Amino acid sequence: MTTFRQWHDDDMTFNDEMKLHFCQCDVRSNLNFSELLRLTTDTAVEDYHQRGLSFKFLAENHIAILLSRIAFRFHRMPKANDVITIRTWEEKPEPLQLMRSYEIKLSDGTPLVSGYGSWLLVDHDSHRIIRPKDFTLRPEPDRRERHDCMEPGKIVMPENLRELGERPICYSDIDANGHMNNSRYGAFAVDCLPESYQQKDFTDFRMNYSKEAMKDEMIHLFGAFDDAAKKITVVGRQRENTCFESEFYYN
Repeated sequence: MTTFRQWHDDDMTFNDEMKLHFCQCDVRSNLNFSELLRLTTDTAVEDYHQRGLSFKFLAENHIAILLSRIAFRFHRMPKANDVITIRTWEEKPEPLQLMRSYEIKLSDGTPLVSGYGSWLLVDHDSHRIIRPKDFTLRPEPDRRERHDCMEPGKIVMPENLRELGERPICYSDIDANGHMNNSRYGAFAVDCLPESYQQKDFTDFRMNYSKEAMKDEMIHLFGAFDDAAKKITVVGRQRENTCFESEFYYN
């Protein structure tokens, strides 16, 4: 029987071993974008949990931590039956955002994915933004690393967006924060693409989260396809608000 481990290195990098299963992958046996977002987020949450900062503990201290922007580079897409280790660590925060790095590797150390993202601290009840310097429940990290991925910066919307469809937000899309789980946006973004673009060999993926989406709301999806730059842009909107912006880059 195979036993998978979780542990912290001396530098406080959190490691989470696991096997990727058939149901987590697409028709090409590649890890789904929604699963990539779920697994990396869950690993970040577990890092905090094992350091005493559980969801319940943070809520009792009036704190919620929300994913804001994320960028991933694919050295090789993770596939069904891969045995992987997800590594994540906090880095020195920006003035208004926590920063976190990610690596996904095969059991033999082969790099699969590199990622870097920002998280917002907010009051659990009022959603007022809390500055990282006021987050004193753990020592503030000062680590800085080079990141083998794009910066998780603001995604600029092209002017030639066209409507790709719409999708309702259902009960199973909602998590314990009361709004759509951040991983579901990855499914919404890729599902609305024409099949010829879904089959691309992706090299990079970026996501910006803008407005929380709630149950029974309708997300209207728009996209732009820049074949010269090998870039796909997808934006999700609800009424006058933008919920998310995403970019896919491919070979």
